[in-house]
Parts: sequence; C-alpha cells; structure tokens
Amino acid sequence: MNFQYRSEIDGLRALAVIPVIFFHAGFIFFSGGFIGVDIFFVISGYLITTIIIKELDNNKFSLKDFYVRRARRILPALIFVILITSFVSFIFLTHSELNSYFRSVIATLLFLSNLYFYKTTPYFSSESDLEPLLHTWSLSVEEQFYIIFPVVLLFFTKFFKKYIFLFFIFVLISSLLICQFLALKTGGTLNFYFTLSRAWELALGAICAYIIIYKNLTFSILLKNLLSIIGIIAILFSIFYFNRQTLYPSLYTLLPAIGTALIILFANKGTYVQKILSIK
Repeated sequence: MNFQYRSEIDGLRALAVIPVIFFHAGFIFFSGGFIGVDIFFVISGYLITTIIIKELDNNKFSLKDFYVRRARRILPALIFVILITSFVSFIFLTHSELNSYFRSVIATLLFLSNLYFYKTTPYFSSESDLEPLLHTWSLSVEEQFYIIFPVVLLFFTKFFKKYIFLFFIFVLISSLLICQFLALKTGGTLNFYFTLSRAWELALGAICAYIIIYKNLTFSILLKNLLSIIGIIAILFSIFYFNRQTLYPSLYTLLPAIGTALIILFANKGTYVQKILSIK
C-alpha cells in the first residue's frame, strides 16, 4: 500500500484556495473561483479515506483518536479566526449586524453554519460579502462528513467489506442526482450549502483512495501525463469560464471534481503536473 506524503496535493490545495480569494476580491478573470471548494471536498474525501483505511487494515483505527486528531487540527485555527473576526466585527458592524454575526458564530462552533447561511445568506448575493464567517460553511460540511463517515466505514469494514467500493459508487450517484434535482428546483441556494448535495464530491475522493490503495493500477508515464494535464485543464477552464450565473453545484461541477480526481490518480512522481504542483 502506498501512503507516502504527496507534495502535489499541497499544490492542489493552493490551486483551490487562490481562485476563491480572487473570486471574492472581485477579479473578473476568476469568475468561477468558487470551484476551489469542490477541489477541497474531493481532496478531503481522498485523504480521510486513505487515513481510515490504512488504520483499519492495520487494526489500529480508533474513533476516539480520529476525532481527537480532527479536533486538534481544526479547532485551534477556527477559534483563532472567530476571535479575530469578533474583534473586528465589534469595531465595524452595526448592532443588528452583530446579532447576525454572533448567531453565525454559534452555528460555526456547532458545525452547522452551512445550514445557517442557507437560511440567511445566498452565497452569490452581495450580502454574503458582509458575513465574516461565510467561508466556514464548507468546514461544517467537512466536519459533518468527519463525524459520520468513519462510523459508516467502520461498519462496512466489519460486516460488508467487499461492498465498500460499491457503497462509495452508490453515494456518488445518489448524491449527484440529489444535487442536480435541487439545482433545478431551488435555483441553487439550498443546493450550494446542502451536505447531501456535496457528499458525492467527498465520495469521489474516497473512490480515488480506494483505487490507489487496492487496485495498484499501472499506466505509462505518457498516459499519466496526458490524464493529469486534462485534469489541470478541466480545473482552469472551470475557474475562468464559470460565473455567478452558472447553475451550481450541478452536473457542471463534475468538471472541476473529475479534474481533481485525475490529478490525484495520475499526477504521480515524474509527471509534469506533479512537478509543477510540488513547487514550494
């Protein structure tokens, strides 16, 4: 099994976060920069599934230890951000805006901010720029995944291990169908924040992890270069072509998500994409 550190994944994270920053800063050439969150979801699904499967196969997995590690990794930075934004909010926000802000703080600490912002702040509206903790909606989706997924994977490993891959496929297809249905029926507000509309991206990452760990597929360096370059192109096209009017998330989201999966699967050591994404 291959679990070594992959520097290109860190580069992929940078490729995800930079367009999001430029999108919110109003750079018109990054009109689809919001797709960075989709890259993160696929990466998270891949990394967390890899960690859990590794520990399960070595009989070292502990739910308590897993949750403690997640808390140590996330909570200090989250609390620091909340403290800083609270200080700044006291200075610049009005009384009514402060009331809204502190409700978002509570929702964020409970990892329910995605549901809170669904009720109060459409992501692509101008009001979203006035929500200091808006970005935590994606953290809430990931934390909900971190809480539920290990339990489900532990159950399948114990009782239905040979069906784990099929389970990942089922989650991907069913969640993607929910995503597309809600995109057409709600215009995107609920769909954008909804955990079940995003689960397929995490499942796609989990599928990548399963393939890398168990399938041991071998491809020529030429094919790896080709597929990983296609992945980069798919992501860059989404960043520069999508915009606020794009029905999103929806089947369109397959483009950056599959692009991310192609990089995870094929941007191995020696490929051009791996070398580029590994530049410090």
